[in-house]
Amino acid sequence: MQFSQIIGHQEAKQLLLKSVQQNHVAHAQLFLGQEGSANLALALAYATYINCEDKQPDDSCGTCGSCVKMNRLVHPDFNFVMPVTATKAVSKDALSNKFMNEWREFILSSPFQGLNEWMQHIGAENKQGIISKDESRQLVKLVSLKAFEGACKIVVIWLPELMHPSAANALLKLLEEPPAQTLFLLVSQSAEKLLATITSRTQIMQVRNFTEQEVMQFVQQKYNLEDDRARQIAQLAEGSLNAAAKLTSEISSDYFSFFTEWMRHCYSYKFRELVDMSDKFQTLGRENQKNFLLYALNLFRKVMLFGVDASLISFLPPAELDFVQKFSKVITGNNAGDLAEELNQAHYHIERNANPKMVFVDSSIQIAGFLRKG
Repeated sequence: MQFSQIIGHQEAKQLLLKSVQQNHVAHAQLFLGQEGSANLALALAYATYINCEDKQPDDSCGTCGSCVKMNRLVHPDFNFVMPVTATKAVSKDALSNKFMNEWREFILSSPFQGLNEWMQHIGAENKQGIISKDESRQLVKLVSLKAFEGACKIVVIWLPELMHPSAANALLKLLEEPPAQTLFLLVSQSAEKLLATITSRTQIMQVRNFTEQEVMQFVQQKYNLEDDRARQIAQLAEGSLNAAAKLTSEISSDYFSFFTEWMRHCYSYKFRELVDMSDKFQTLGRENQKNFLLYALNLFRKVMLFGVDASLISFLPPAELDFVQKFSKVITGNNAGDLAEELNQAHYHIERNANPKMVFVDSSIQIAGFLRKG
């Protein structure tokens, strides 16, 4: 992984580059970000840059022996620890090193995936992954060895918050008395679940979520989507490339057109048309129905923000901007909370397999009343 392969995050990239160029690399660093963020990707690119044999001002060279091995995740000084569990293939002594082939496949396909995708990838069924106490012995043994080829040994610990207490205490001792030429890169989604003593011994890199524009760029590049569909996915993904990847196969309708038509009929009390729309809503399928309601909530939020201060909305395409400007006149403090709650309730009922047509009609009646109330 190279920095150039990660969309955006220039501020984080520059901090990481400077730390290497100025020889200020902390021995233990915590890349903290939500699932689907660039925290693991940045850690991988950083590790690649550190051991690059021909460092460039803004990135690793990508062609030296070290970079080639790092990009294939086979460098002898590049090691991983991740949550695992017993599977059909590994029935006992489930440790990270027994899943390295699966891990390489998983990360090389996408470094933005989450724990659930990893468990499915290794065939864990309904079992939960953990970094076991036995993993700590392997970790101590691993860092006791000298670097084979690179400037230092690098250990990436993915989701350290899932460490067994014994493994966490072993890691703490290693961080308190770090082995020579060893760098620990912890990639976490929940720092509050880590031992405070571990967190205090790391240099924290806060990794923000991707912006809507960055998510849109990602799905257009990877899936060759049209602007409208890419934009809808970006609005629903909430900064997660993992969520965006899933949404590419779930979204099959033009949510914006459907939403604006819905709101016009609600505002005009056209209940016959709303009943007709409920038939269309029912044909969307449950995942599309849930995603549509999330999209509606997201657009409502933008309407409310626009009503407070138009500058709070960073970007909207012309059609959506025109709708938001007009719709913001009927969304007030009197009805905003009720409207949002109604959409939340609709999503809740659809998620629990309620009749979608009944949910849509009921929500339409309630929303029509709230719009008049404003």
